[in-house]
Amino acid sequence: MEHVSRRLEFAVGLFLLIGLLATGYVSFRLGEVSLWNLKDYYTVYARFSNVAGLKKKAPVTIAGVEVGYVEDIVLDQGQALVKLRVKKDVRLEEDVIASIKTMGIIGDKYIAISPGGLDSYIPPGGEIVDTQPPLDIEELLGKFVFGKVKEE
Repeated sequence: MEHVSRRLEFAVGLFLLIGLLATGYVSFRLGEVSLWNLKDYYTVYARFSNVAGLKKKAPVTIAGVEVGYVEDIVLDQGQALVKLRVKKDVRLEEDVIASIKTMGIIGDKYIAISPGGLDSYIPPGGEIVDTQPPLDIEELLGKFVFGKVKEE
């Protein structure tokens, strides 16, 4: 009887271990967590005067195709320094423009990169020089509303 009990305990333990491993694997795949493919990306920085609404893990796109993500955002010398992770097979010309855009009307923010025309490329760890902050809807509405009031 004791022999059967040990075999049953071993089988249950093995089943539980396999279940935990499967759950972990599915969690990483669905959560798009990248522990093993960090070498498939390189780092580029972009400096913005304002990054209102931009969050870590926001997509980085070129022509609507996702080519990376925002890894970190820090304050540096009064400006927002954004650390981007870009796929290794994507080369950014030195004259690209990084803009913060909105998905849809009230959607999340992301970084859209407009391709450049130079033959020289930004090296890993380099910086995108030309940037455009997000459009400030509140400021735009304020100018429109108060502009109309002043015209009367």
